Formats: sequence, C-alpha cells, structure tokens
Amino acid sequence: MSSLKKLELLFTEGKISRREFLARVSALGLMAAVSPMLLSTPAHAAKPKKGGRFRIGLAGAATTDSLDPATLPDITPQMINTQIRNRLVEVDYKSNPIPELAESWESSPDAVKWIFKLRQGVEFHNGKTMEAADVIESFNHHRGKDSKSAAKGVVDPIKEIKADGKHTVIFTLQEGNADFPYVASDYHLTIQPAGTKDFQKGMGTGAYILESFEPGVRTFAKRNPNYFKKGRAHFDEIETIGINDANARTNALKTGQVDAINRCERKTVKLLEKIPGIKVIKSNGTKHYTIPMITTMKPFDNNDVRLALKYAVDREQLVKTVLRGYGYVGNDHPIGRNQRFFASELPQRKFDPDKAKYYLKKAGLAGYTFKLHTSDAAFGGAVDAAVLYKEQAAKAGIKIDVVKEPKDGYWSNVWMKKAWTFSFWSGRVTEDWMFSIAFAAGAGWNDTFWKHEKFNKLLKAARAELDNKKRREMYVEMQSIVRDQGAVVIPMFAADLTGVSTKLGYENVGADWEMDGMRAPERWWFI
Repeated sequence: MSSLKKLELLFTEGKISRREFLARVSALGLMAAVSPMLLSTPAHAAKPKKGGRFRIGLAGAATTDSLDPATLPDITPQMINTQIRNRLVEVDYKSNPIPELAESWESSPDAVKWIFKLRQGVEFHNGKTMEAADVIESFNHHRGKDSKSAAKGVVDPIKEIKADGKHTVIFTLQEGNADFPYVASDYHLTIQPAGTKDFQKGMGTGAYILESFEPGVRTFAKRNPNYFKKGRAHFDEIETIGINDANARTNALKTGQVDAINRCERKTVKLLEKIPGIKVIKSNGTKHYTIPMITTMKPFDNNDVRLALKYAVDREQLVKTVLRGYGYVGNDHPIGRNQRFFASELPQRKFDPDKAKYYLKKAGLAGYTFKLHTSDAAFGGAVDAAVLYKEQAAKAGIKIDVVKEPKDGYWSNVWMKKAWTFSFWSGRVTEDWMFSIAFAAGAGWNDTFWKHEKFNKLLKAARAELDNKKRREMYVEMQSIVRDQGAVVIPMFAADLTGVSTKLGYENVGADWEMDGMRAPERWWFI
C-alpha cells in the first residue's frame, strides 16, 4: 500500500485529524494526488456545533424489541438504551475504561472488592438525583437465581453489593477480577431509578430523553438539557429508524432520508464511497465470524475431526470474497489484533488440504459427510461463506452438505441446537470477558459446550492476576488451547462499516461496538 493510500485510510477511519492528514501529505509532496473530496470533507470539525436532528437507519431492529436493559438482543435497542441511559463506566476509543456515572474506583489488592465513588448531582430525566440505591437495584435487576437477563452471566460473579452512604457502592466478588471496571461498562448494566417497573418509559440519566418508542420501527428522543457530561450531546434530537434490509438502508442514506447507517453492504461499499456527500467509516474491532461445533454431539467430540475442519478452510479467500477485504483472517481463537493480550506469536493457521486429510483419516472418518447449517441471519454472506468452505474442503476430500436454514428462528432453533452451524460475535473488550461468556465450562453462551480443565483453571487465575506480564502469559496459553483444542473454526474478523453523511463531525471512532461504541448520538455533531 502506498504512503498516500495509508494516510487516506487513517483519515477516513477518523484515526488522524484533517489537519494532521494535510500536514503529512504536504510533507510527502503528494498534495496534487489527493482526492478533492478528501480535502473538502474533514473527518471532524475543530469545534462541535449544537443543533439538528440526527437520523440513524439501523439494522438489528425487531417489533419485539424492549427497553428493558435485561434484553437488548441487537444493535438497535442497544443504541437506544445507550442514548437514554448511562453506565458506571464508559470505554473510550482506545478501549480504556473511563469514568461515567462513577467518578472513580479502586480495588482491594486481591481484586475481590471494588469501591466505586459516584458522581454527585447527576439527575434522572424525572429530576430525581442518582444515588447508590439506584445503582444497586439496577445491578440486582440482572442478578438472582431466576433472572432471565442476558447479563446474568456477567453479574453472577458478584457476591454482594452494598452502599456506603449515598455516593459510594462496594462490590464484593466471588473471586478476584482485575477487569471489573470493564464489566461495569456492559451495555445491559445501565442505571435506572430504584423502583423502576416500566422500562418502556426509558427513564435514565442519558444524553437524550425518550419521547416515543415504536419497537422495530422508530424511536424519537430529545437532548437532555441537564446532561452531566460537558462537550457531549450536540444534537437537538435523535431519530432512530429500524431498516433491516441492506439495500433499503443504503438507499435511505443515498437519498438523504437518514444521516448514518450501520452494516453497509460490502458489495456496494466502493460504489457508496464514490457518491458525493457520503463516506464510509471502517473500524476493525473484535467482531468475528465463527463456525461452532457442539462437542456433546458426534463426531465433534473428537479433536482430530475439529482439526481437520480447521485446516480445510482457506481464510484468506473468505476474507477476500465474503468480507471483500474489510477485515482480516482469524486464527481459531476469539481475541482480536487490537486487544491487550493478543497472542501475536502464535503461528497463523493456514489452508492445508494435506493436514486436513491426515486428521480426518486419523479420526477414522474418511468419506464422512458433514452437515453445515447456515443462514444469512448469522451474518451477511454466511450462506456464501458456507458454500465456499464446502468447495475448499473438497480439495482435502472432505464432504460438506450445506443446509440453508430460514432466517426467522435461526438463533432459537438452529444455533446451539444443530451440531455444526454458523455464528458471529461482536466480541468483548477484554480477553476474560470474551472467554468467560463463550468458552468457560457451563457458560450460557458456550455454543460448543466445550470443557477443558486447564483452560478453565487459567481463566480463573488470569482474571485475578494484577501483574499484566503474568496475565499475558496466561492469556496467550489460553488462545493456544482454544486454537488447537477448541471446537470452533474462527476464520475471519470483520470490520464494522458505517455509512455517514459528510455533514457529520466526529473525532476518533471507538471500535468496541458498532457506531462509535454505540455512542455516535452522544459523541458526534453536524458540521
């Protein structure tokens, strides 16, 4: 890639400012080669302006959506919840935990006890002042034996929560967790007033006040005039529109019906970028596409079978064909390149038909036909990816029968039910979080039902270790175990592609979740 192309990529992804972009280009003597559009559309304005209605067209909307923070199955309700409510901790664009409703925090030496000091004077939209009792009840909403909350697994390690006065909350954990501030940033763990029964009213402390909520269709909110964060919440109004069809979403942006969309169709990104007044933000975070095998079902209880299928996939071709280059190859573990303890030293697994054939023969299954269940409900292009995988595996003499499942009901009837399926994960900002929810023995979302004694011992030890050098050694070993003995093929990590109007201003874009960590309504503005 040329120096100019590298600078253009950094600029369009919001990783350097317009001023820095122009300075570097000038220093290289390349100003004449720069696209006029890049010169006329800054990545962000120096001084955010107030005003306007920010209209967002989002995939991931359903008529069954709720504003109960215990649910939030996809990005649309997640973003709405983030507009109207806050958490104790925010994750910045560098993936660091920073104070939000908490003013500060500290832990005991063993990371078992965590003391959070709350911001004073923060008001809910109804005028009630936020206090420790609100935080405790909000967390307890997800706890308990009978809880159905999607965040139950996140809060289960909390042994006790108590107040020390009105402005201090003390969490005592079952065991040490050096990453607990990240846990407190979970998008489910927003703070509501104590005594909240009707979550559909959207009461919170957030940047915007809910005006109307039509699940799966449209949500409207207005700026909170008493918002506690300075330099945030620049728009007067936020309109969130559910548009699940990728073509309809793209057309809405092209025709000016919305100002931003998520999950741009990869096939049309290059065309979209050529349209005046539109640009695409590409963020490589922790999102990864997976092909899990249920280990309690034969033949996936045999690791030789699993290794055969891992060597039978051409990752580079999948990234090039399915992701259109917007992403990078995976190495059969769920930790992304930008994470703190990513195991860069692990050899990258490559397409190797001879090894695939060897392991399948070793398992005694030469000639066996595998059924691979898939649907574009798993991710856009999942069906194409399965067909391509089938063709690749055939080069190793491995037979795969691709079973196309209906989109409707895929997550309830196929995923974690059929022996071999396609899936995706948005990922999590820390290694412990990702491993704990999807790979730990007994975890509710362990979609392979995989159990590994040493892995689980390391997971517990690394969680409580405060020495980062020691933690890294343990997480590297865990990535190696999952890579070589786990029950999931992880062929690729996908970039989030957000289409935006050039009328929008923003600074460095977070990659922990879609749409600037789901905080575009709070962080962005109109130029």
